[in-house]
Amino acid sequence: MTSRERILQQIKLNKPAETQLPEVKRFDSLYENTEDKFIETLTAIYTEVIVVKDYAELAQKAGELYASVVNRATTIPALGNWADFSLNNPDPHALEMIEIAILQAEFGVAENGAVWISDAHLPHRALPFITQNLAFVIPRKAIVNNMHDAYERLADTTGWGCFISGPSKTADIEQSLVIGAHGARSLVIFLLEEA
Repeated sequence: MTSRERILQQIKLNKPAETQLPEVKRFDSLYENTEDKFIETLTAIYTEVIVVKDYAELAQKAGELYASVVNRATTIPALGNWADFSLNNPDPHALEMIEIAILQAEFGVAENGAVWISDAHLPHRALPFITQNLAFVIPRKAIVNNMHDAYERLADTTGWGCFISGPSKTADIEQSLVIGAHGARSLVIFLLEEA
């Protein structure tokens, strides 16, 4: 028997006893109005929320908000005429030039203002993190109360995804809040009534 085999045998003999996992407790958030709580939470973390009726109004609002901005990118086909930056480039390093990206996301979470985005709507995973300014479009009816509800919704999800909440911020240096220190400098959420 080699020393490696002896070590592995000793490890197998010294396993700790199996323990039961603790019971998962669910905490319900009983907000009177989930959308109002979502907007309140996002406003507190420097995020603007705009309700739009349909994709036509979304295109109009995007045109108004970002009229003077160049290097506009989107993953939403209805905003194809608005965008002037193609995401068809296979090199994610090219994305560093994007000033504003408007991306489709699946849903939002009222308790913390997080938005779930997955690779189902992204040609490059770096896109929401490298753009200077970021906007998400989610269906108005797709807001859940809390992270328990969010993870239930993600139960059958596979692939890459993440929650993003608010623009990038840090207060590490002299405890002074800096917005956009290491990611998007601004975040706008468009709530789409007709999805």
